[in-house]
Amino acid sequence: MKTDHERAIEIFHKELTTHPYFERVLFKRITGLPFVYLTPKEKITQKEIEDTLRVSAARAMKGKRLTLAMSFVRKNQALYVYRVRFLVPQRKMFCCGNLCDDCIRFTQP
Repeated sequence: MKTDHERAIEIFHKELTTHPYFERVLFKRITGLPFVYLTPKEKITQKEIEDTLRVSAARAMKGKRLTLAMSFVRKNQALYVYRVRFLVPQRKMFCCGNLCDDCIRFTQP
């Protein structure tokens, strides 16, 4: 069974690879960080690319407790590179005894 994170990544990949704005989409993991290499079709602006990334990520994250961390890395001729990560919320794993509002004792597994 896949996690929400894995399903979100799959949906995001499918959204981008089938999007009409892009001629080529390549996903790479370099030193454990995910990068997206995009070759847009002519006359597509960087703003349109970033909007498309955000919309695709929003569709992938819908109904899941994930957040998006996206940053522009570089542009090389017609190639745009972005670092796109889906972040999983951190959850306390033990009770520290400080009577916190989000204490693990008050949540159901």
